[in-house]
Amino acid sequence: MSTASETDSPPIPGLPAGVAWSVGAPTQAGAPTQAGAPTQAGAPTQAGAPTQAGAPTQAGAPTEPGSGPRVQTGQVLVFPELSRYHEVAESLQRGGFEMLSDLCAVDYLTHPGRSLPGGIRPERFEVVANLLSMEHGRRVRLRVQVPAEEPVVDSLWDIYPGAEAMEREAYDLFGIVFRGHPDLTRILMPEEWEGHPLRKDYAVGRVPVQFKEAPGPR
Repeated sequence: MSTASETDSPPIPGLPAGVAWSVGAPTQAGAPTQAGAPTQAGAPTQAGAPTQAGAPTQAGAPTEPGSGPRVQTGQVLVFPELSRYHEVAESLQRGGFEMLSDLCAVDYLTHPGRSLPGGIRPERFEVVANLLSMEHGRRVRLRVQVPAEEPVVDSLWDIYPGAEAMEREAYDLFGIVFRGHPDLTRILMPEEWEGHPLRKDYAVGRVPVQFKEAPGPR
């Protein structure tokens, strides 16, 4: 991961000044990523590698005619402070990132080590929001650190109405509270369920198997 200072020019439209950002490591189509998952065909390639259409590209060059400048070295990651999460998302929405394609949470209790820009303090939880600009053909990923002592973060529902169900799922499974959400209730587990099943310290349950009594000799 390459990082940038707050004084560098924002790599995407709408990113406010003073917000830490970085560019993820490049991946080849079909090659495993840092997390071990394969990428989809058409993902950013290394300099000189053939694209899906078969034409070689250079780092930083557009992959399609007329597509404009693109970040060829990986997806742009933005690390807003917890207090600026809503502000940054709203600014990016005004800058052309009109779609929230995904929102989820991560529990780093058993895997605390991860790459973060300087000045960003790692916390147990992260809320990850993936934004898409269809106008510019670009994506950006927001990663906000959420402390375990008070797992509360502003809801993005008023900016991206589609966040409503995604935030309920993160609340249900991780116990992260989204301030300002219109209906923060469980969405997968029953309302009376105790705890949050995707937390790393959640006990592993079991369901006893019931066997019929073996028939006697005939």
